[in-house]
Amino acid sequence: MKRIAIVNGVRTPFIKAWESFDTIPAHQLGALCVTELLQRTEFDSRLVDEVVMGCVGQPAEAANVARVISLLAGIPQEKRAYTVGRNCASGFEAITSAAEKIQCGVDEIVIAGGTESMSNMPMLFKKETATLFLKLSKAKTILQKLKIITKMRPHHFAPTPSLVLGLTDPACGLNMGQTAELLAKDFGISRAEQDRFALESHRRAEISKDKLREETMDVLVPPDYKVCVRDDNGIRKNQTYEALQKLKPIFEKHTGTVTAGNASQITDGACVLLIMPEEKAKQLGYEALGFLRDYLYVGLEPARMGLGPAIAIEKILRRNKMSLKDIDLFEINEAFAVQVLACLRGLASEEFSKKHFPSGIPVGEIPLEKLNVNGGAIALGHPVGTSGARLVLTCLKEMKRRSLRRGLVSACVGGGQGAALILER
Repeated sequence: MKRIAIVNGVRTPFIKAWESFDTIPAHQLGALCVTELLQRTEFDSRLVDEVVMGCVGQPAEAANVARVISLLAGIPQEKRAYTVGRNCASGFEAITSAAEKIQCGVDEIVIAGGTESMSNMPMLFKKETATLFLKLSKAKTILQKLKIITKMRPHHFAPTPSLVLGLTDPACGLNMGQTAELLAKDFGISRAEQDRFALESHRRAEISKDKLREETMDVLVPPDYKVCVRDDNGIRKNQTYEALQKLKPIFEKHTGTVTAGNASQITDGACVLLIMPEEKAKQLGYEALGFLRDYLYVGLEPARMGLGPAIAIEKILRRNKMSLKDIDLFEINEAFAVQVLACLRGLASEEFSKKHFPSGIPVGEIPLEKLNVNGGAIALGHPVGTSGARLVLTCLKEMKRRSLRRGLVSACVGGGQGAALILER
């Protein structure tokens, strides 16, 4: 098997939705990122075989957003591109799909990653409203138009945000926050524990701002390009436990524990990586940032999708005959504080292990000093189609700084899945 090298990567700053990146659609964010990657690596775009991008909310005006990104970034039109979607693991899926294409000999050099503009996810009207507008567009006379208009009522002009629908599981009927509340009850995780975890995410991200800047690019904001965005803007400098405790629960108003403060932020951003076989990287004179050793995806109960990382981590370690001690650094996407805490408890729990692991034996405790050392999505944000690629980039950059050998990145996936990748240097 070819050893899959991740040569380098870059991402935009992660910006809270409806703020600085509000006017930049997903395909433009992705194109900016690909262009920056090619420039930083001084890589000839003619050598790229394919572009693979994860995106959950594909722009209606940019179908197959990966192809649009490829063309906007100046990659020759005869090259190929396609878009993948695995909800919150779409960025992982882009990377692992690239690895599969390389292993099969279909591609040799791939740019893979993710892009998401949660600011620009559309508002959706009911079918009844759409039908009326369609009839209105077909009406030929003023009288016909007036007759249709008189049938319209206020409820016809009350759209549903597609973002809300996208964050709701159609199988179990719960939104992602409600699934997190289930885990809080299942594992007895208090509001205080969640808020302390969130506070630590902000603290770590704040002290790591200079390190995080190594993986981000500057973005000049249209239309006047007078504002330059350099840093993630979700990190709260002076965040306190007391301030977090004052926030009200969002998903269960009276008995809930999940708040805007201990959940990931709705965010815009893109991230891409340059991927090729190790031999090709050497031939071109590149030192790889790291290598993809193994990856897998698992399925589980949709209502408890947050436990995906625990299931995936156990399985990938068992398949590679490793233990937690063999991993030097961990990144688990912080969809919710309670979701990560539940995974940590599940991995160490005998009861959980007997129910979910073939061996029935607990995996053990992940040392907190090795987990999300530069903060996570609670502080940095979670542009859903992008986060998987960001986790890989952040982990590999930190492994290089610390001269570490192995890293493991993981995420829960809406719809009841989990993902895990083992990285090496």
